Amino acid sequence: MIVILDFGSQYSELIARRIRETQVYSEVLSYRTTAEQLRQLSPRGIILSGGPSSVYDPYAPQCDSQIWDLGIPVLGVCYGMQLMVKQLGGSVERAKQAEYGKASLFIDDPTDLLTNVEDGSTMWMSHGDSCTSLPEGFQVLAHTDNTPCAAIAHHERQLYGVQFHPEVVHSVDGIALIRNFVYHICDCEPTWTTEAFLEESIREIRAKVGDKRVLLALSGGVDSSTLAFLLHRAIGDQLTCMFIDQGFMRKGEPERLMEIFNERFHIKVEYVSARDRFLEKLVGVLDPEEKRRRIGHEFIRVFEEESRRLGPFDYLAQGTLYPDVIESADTNVDPQTGERVAVKIKSHHNVGGLPEDLQFKLVEPLRKLFKDEVRQLARTIGLPPEIVRRHPFPGPGLAIRIIGEVTAERLNILRDADFVVRDEIRKWDMYNDFWQAFAVLLPIHSVGVMGDQRTYAHPVVVRCVSSEDGMTADWSRAPYDLLEAISNRIVNEVKGVNRVVYDITSKPPGTIEWE
Repeated sequence: MIVILDFGSQYSELIARRIRETQVYSEVLSYRTTAEQLRQLSPRGIILSGGPSSVYDPYAPQCDSQIWDLGIPVLGVCYGMQLMVKQLGGSVERAKQAEYGKASLFIDDPTDLLTNVEDGSTMWMSHGDSCTSLPEGFQVLAHTDNTPCAAIAHHERQLYGVQFHPEVVHSVDGIALIRNFVYHICDCEPTWTTEAFLEESIREIRAKVGDKRVLLALSGGVDSSTLAFLLHRAIGDQLTCMFIDQGFMRKGEPERLMEIFNERFHIKVEYVSARDRFLEKLVGVLDPEEKRRRIGHEFIRVFEEESRRLGPFDYLAQGTLYPDVIESADTNVDPQTGERVAVKIKSHHNVGGLPEDLQFKLVEPLRKLFKDEVRQLARTIGLPPEIVRRHPFPGPGLAIRIIGEVTAERLNILRDADFVVRDEIRKWDMYNDFWQAFAVLLPIHSVGVMGDQRTYAHPVVVRCVSSEDGMTADWSRAPYDLLEAISNRIVNEVKGVNRVVYDITSKPPGTIEWE
């Protein structure tokens, strides 16, 4: 096992994911974890994450100083490296020139941590502080034009630090560096596999649930579908799947869902029609956070009502994933107290929207996985490709792809426009080329002309992105002819739309969804 101590970085879980890509188990723990607690866990290695603080701030988060003497290899990343330097007697100061984005890494010592890392390779920087003097016994492994100490090491004590972020995809040889630390320095074996996760998850589910009944919120996406198969394998008939049609699904999906699960896989799904009550809850609501909150609360209320009809149930199963948890969780450190505080990007209906008087206990076996890991698990369990490769779809559905108030008319417009987008990319055999491809409806009107007549109708935004895990994403360079086909069909087939625009914003600074 490799332990990641989290100092408030949104990339902490991404580090864990990169470790797991090497088929080695990883766990993210608080930076307050003591040396004694780590000794009891017996990890092969420890990684200190980045973070938003400066190590010289009076309330900067600190790790247990005895960690350096455990005899366990340690890798500090960005803030983690600076903390290592400061606690061991070096100095860290505000850099004369901050360094953000891509930088060329020039290697001074190609052994150990930097084996097989190409000299001059691109690494991703994001720091305003730099190490100005190293503790005794440390040496520089690499530098950039702006950072003299871009990678450091105390070889005898197996303490290492990098000022860049090897875990992000922009760091070209980042995974090579991580492999060096995991395999060669920590001497780990690649024993953490999808099969191992499946076996452990089944054991944990059975131990937690016992002989109790579980209600699963089934949406038809890869997350909830994988969870359905996993739970069914673990507890069989103790599982009841329920699909609540809240009216925010894509065109034809509710009918397709029932056909796949009930007829093809013989997993019983209870269908609940609740379109009117969900739409009523969103009357006059403009704020996206309020939309998510109301939808989340209404989901639970419907489950509670239906569970009394079908139940009783003790557990509610959810397909919560790591990105959901990360974006809804605490991700900063209060400079006055050193405590983690929330810097919420957006609430997820299955994380931040749950009511305090929830009548169920939660079971969330997938909350440690990223989307691509869930897909690997789905393949292992035996889900068909049409579910495995289904584009991610938010829990609140089309409600957060309609900017502003959600109405029945706007839902119909967006549902038809979104169908055109998906239909065309399938015709072009490009569905699997995108992480997500969808339409967004704007609450404004623009002037157009059709058949010599003036029109005043909605614009639709087409959004296509590429990504590996949903944490970061780049806008897709879709062929112009494909975009032209999508645009022509939308303005001709979807009543109420006279303009189509294409979103060319990456994440960050934007998010994949508009709300």
